[in-house]
Amino acid sequence: MGTRNCSLLVVDDEPYILPTLSALVAPEFQVYTADSADSAEEVFRRHPIDLVLTDQNMPRRTGVQFLEWVRQHHPRTIRLLMTGYAELEDAVDAINRGQVYHYLLKPWRTEELLQVLRNAAEKFTLERNRDELLDELHRAKVELEQRVADRTRALEETNRLLQQRTRELERLALTDPLTGLLNRRAMEESASFELKRHKRFPGSLTFALIDADHFKDVNTQYLLPGGDEVLRGLAKLLTASLREVDLVGRMGGEEFLVIAPETSEEGAVTLAERIRSTVAQTPIIYGPHSIHITVSIGLAVAEAGVPATFERMYATAAAALSAAKDNGRNRYVVRNMAVTAGGSSPG
Repeated sequence: MGTRNCSLLVVDDEPYILPTLSALVAPEFQVYTADSADSAEEVFRRHPIDLVLTDQNMPRRTGVQFLEWVRQHHPRTIRLLMTGYAELEDAVDAINRGQVYHYLLKPWRTEELLQVLRNAAEKFTLERNRDELLDELHRAKVELEQRVADRTRALEETNRLLQQRTRELERLALTDPLTGLLNRRAMEESASFELKRHKRFPGSLTFALIDADHFKDVNTQYLLPGGDEVLRGLAKLLTASLREVDLVGRMGGEEFLVIAPETSEEGAVTLAERIRSTVAQTPIIYGPHSIHITVSIGLAVAEAGVPATFERMYATAAAALSAAKDNGRNRYVVRNMAVTAGGSSPG
């Protein structure tokens, strides 16, 4: 299914934006427009909307507030937000409320805008196809169960296929499609298991939050395909830098999380430097280009017997990551959950 079969609602109160955007995306989407959240709701009542792209700064209701309404009343619609640089800091904290798939900075870049919309349309199509497949599998299962007496062997084969497809769907639900790593949901589940183990048995636990430095510059220079290749290459470098017992997943954007069981503060320093130096010294090949990147790392360490929750560990690692970036990037900061301690790489 092409993007032309997806409907897109563009919401913006600036008069010149709607015709400009409509003309830009009309060749690939069935476009509807609205100049306010209220008129956009009316469009939803009259038409099925697959994607919605709204400006953040609007009268009466902001874009995020409108996307919250969309999430509640039309949860399958893919939600995207446009925001200016001046509004970005206020918008980022609120974006999760509307579970925004992506946000774009205004003024947008045409190719980036089109690629984001294409990716969103692909996501919508895949999710719809997945739901149709699940419905189809359910109907097939019911029918086969009714004929089990005389179709035993056929049913066994069909059940095998059903189980195989179910496992694949479960795998997809826990996998980041770009990098092949665990996704945020899977990492949060793994973290919950490790935190329970940390509580019951003596041993240290480390969370490492990793962010690619100046990744926006990579997207600017090599466009989104180049940025995607860098993320795939970074995922491979992170995986190669870990022990078998460690877990790594993509939390979103260019941010990755490593969960390292039985890793003390000293071990966290060793882990962070191994990751930092490996990434800094290993170029990522993209066509004829050899792309060099660095990462900043924030680590939270819960030594044996120190109470820890996912929220506290993640927040501590995030604060350490912010400190690493503020101190010049291409470095790490380690913080102990019991005693605040910082360390940075020499690089």
